[in-house]
Amino acid sequence: MNPSENKRSIPFVKHRKKFFTFSVVFLLAGIILLFTAGLNLGIDFQSGSKVEVLANDTLTADEVEQQFASIGDGYEPDEITLAGDNNELAYASFIGTLSQDEIAEIQTYFGEQYGQQPNVSTVSPQVGEELAMNALVSVLIASLGIILYVTIRFEFWYGLASIAALMHDAFFIIVVFSIVQFEVNVPFIAAVLTIVGYSINDTIVTFDRIRENMSFKEEITSFDDLAEVVDLSLNQTLVRSINTVLTVVFAAGAIFLFGGEAIRSFSFALVVGLVAGTYSSLFLASQLWLSWKWKSIQRNWNKPKKEDTEDMEPEV
Repeated sequence: MNPSENKRSIPFVKHRKKFFTFSVVFLLAGIILLFTAGLNLGIDFQSGSKVEVLANDTLTADEVEQQFASIGDGYEPDEITLAGDNNELAYASFIGTLSQDEIAEIQTYFGEQYGQQPNVSTVSPQVGEELAMNALVSVLIASLGIILYVTIRFEFWYGLASIAALMHDAFFIIVVFSIVQFEVNVPFIAAVLTIVGYSINDTIVTFDRIRENMSFKEEITSFDDLAEVVDLSLNQTLVRSINTVLTVVFAAGAIFLFGGEAIRSFSFALVVGLVAGTYSSLFLASQLWLSWKWKSIQRNWNKPKKEDTEDMEPEV
């Protein structure tokens, strides 16, 4: 049976302009939000210090803050996060690097309190800028590799639509982090790259089905012919996409709820990225390919054929 004879259940293409409008409005609002609220950058991306305090009993944020204050003025941490099975581990973050004398005083104080000196790590402004640049380069390299692979495996328009969807997903995560003001650190970058891999996998599955269904079309004579292929392919892969994202969201959600503060930003970015990735695979990537592919077909139709140009040559 020809797959194109199956009945379409959801007319995705019919509502493509609504999806495009929503994404454009979201992107514009996100840009405004980033310029106004900004991101809560961790010390990985700006100069700062992190003190790791390990105790034998449960710690509280107020308790750790009071202990730092008792050392002296200027020792109040900007952020305190707790970790460990019983919250026996505390991470105190300071914006700006601590001096060697300050580090020595902190280690001496907590060594007397808990019998062991805390670990102190510092990030200079140069290292923070280098980490931020490396994160950007890694995303760009991944994007170029993806578009090259998809172009070779499928065609250029598939690759371009994939990258557009991936950029949408990455920006979606960044905007949400700007709203909730979760810390942006190295694990956050790892989560973004993980989502890039997940999203492109889901998009490739849909594109492969589109290519397969295109082979059943003897000829594309109208936009509706192409739209029918896209709608059919999306409906055929819809259940697979939903089941996959729900399975991974449950796992990432469990990590977010029970994994502790140390990896909370990572797990939250995964959950947000999974939702954004599924949205872009279903409502953006294929719709973008449809629009660009149709325009490409129309341009090929309008190109003068070789025999026509030969007939136009003047006789000598």
